[in-house]
Amino acid sequence: MRHIAIIGSGPAGFYTAEAAQKQWGEDVRVDIFDKLPVPYGLIRTGVAPDHQSIKGVSRRYEKAALTDQVRFVGNVSVGADVSIAELQQLYDAVVLATGAPNDRAFDIPGADLGNVFGSASLVGWYNGHPQFADLNPDLSGRHAVVIGMGNVALDVARILAKTESEFAGSDIVGHALDALKSSGVEHITILGRRGPHQIMMTPKELGELAHLERASPRVRLDDLPDPAEDALLEPGLRKSVTHLRSFAAIPEDMHAEKPVEVEFDFFASPTAMTGDGNVASVEIERTEVRTGRAVGTGESYSIPADIVVTCIGYRSSPIEGVPFDERAGRFANDDGRILTGLYCVGWARRGPSGTIGTNRPDGYALIDKIAEDIDAGLLGRTGKKGREGFDALAVDRKLDIITFRDWKKIEEAEEAAAREGAPREKFVDIEAMIKAGH
Repeated sequence: MRHIAIIGSGPAGFYTAEAAQKQWGEDVRVDIFDKLPVPYGLIRTGVAPDHQSIKGVSRRYEKAALTDQVRFVGNVSVGADVSIAELQQLYDAVVLATGAPNDRAFDIPGADLGNVFGSASLVGWYNGHPQFADLNPDLSGRHAVVIGMGNVALDVARILAKTESEFAGSDIVGHALDALKSSGVEHITILGRRGPHQIMMTPKELGELAHLERASPRVRLDDLPDPAEDALLEPGLRKSVTHLRSFAAIPEDMHAEKPVEVEFDFFASPTAMTGDGNVASVEIERTEVRTGRAVGTGESYSIPADIVVTCIGYRSSPIEGVPFDERAGRFANDDGRILTGLYCVGWARRGPSGTIGTNRPDGYALIDKIAEDIDAGLLGRTGKKGREGFDALAVDRKLDIITFRDWKKIEEAEEAAAREGAPREKFVDIEAMIKAGH
């Protein structure tokens, strides 16, 4: 029997468990650990609440979790409740699938002012992550600034711009919806250090901006390259730039019909934030792109900012005793291998890149490597206790484990508490989750 521990119950963790089932069938036992009592990681707390179709992939993970081979072990914090070294003594292979839950630091003067948030915290706030439920951003001001040119920046801008009715069918949590209903935000600036040809935004997400009830996207025609240059772009990026060109072509009278403006400010590098207590403005240096890099021109200007959200990337959380690449913000690894019997997958392996679906081939490739190491005699030479051994440890330490069947009770309670038209109202308190699970 093969015994595998996976730390993290997001897409990378579940795809890896699925691959292990395909590899060894009845001869494997996989325990998926998560410090929260609820599974799915990024699917639950990272994907935008108005993108329910994307969240539907969790139904695939449920099929794996309800088998005898795979078990969800929620409410267990690896590092606090059990160490990596202890798991390595119990399991043939330990896989870190912890994702990249922390914001990359934005180190400019004033970044520590009030009402400045990283995207992990703000997205966690409106998605109901217990860690960020009490964030309480001040949305009373007119000007919001979103820093970044990826899909997360688009998500944040779109959520800030939507009306209450546009959240119908979403699972945005009640405290966030209440705050957004009374928001005073009228102007959202999306700042990017480089130009339209260097964005990381995908066409579908960009296209959504053109269909908002009260908000209109704005792009300066002067920021767009010669249309002939678009032919050199990869097809997806070319479609995205086409959206930007359509935004630039929106007539001024149509902008005037909508009270909220979402403005793209390209070639703009934030250099400082200013304010007395809370942020009030962002200082910016104009840039130009040379060989793909943003280079400052020396020209500077300032824009008002009552709230700032930085969407500039994420980092994994270091774990004691596990080699960590500080510069890359992920675990130090050789194509998924960290140390003998210790592996990483997904964002924990490659950093925050790729889509949810990217984690499937990543998980399958890692299981192939674990199988190679077993065949080479590097793993599985001594009988490990696996699940049985961990359960004995959990009893000894009085750990309050939440199983997948417990999670289904939590899910039922969330669905029962949903406002009209919403799929669920998430618990944002861990104790409340545990109580519902039991």
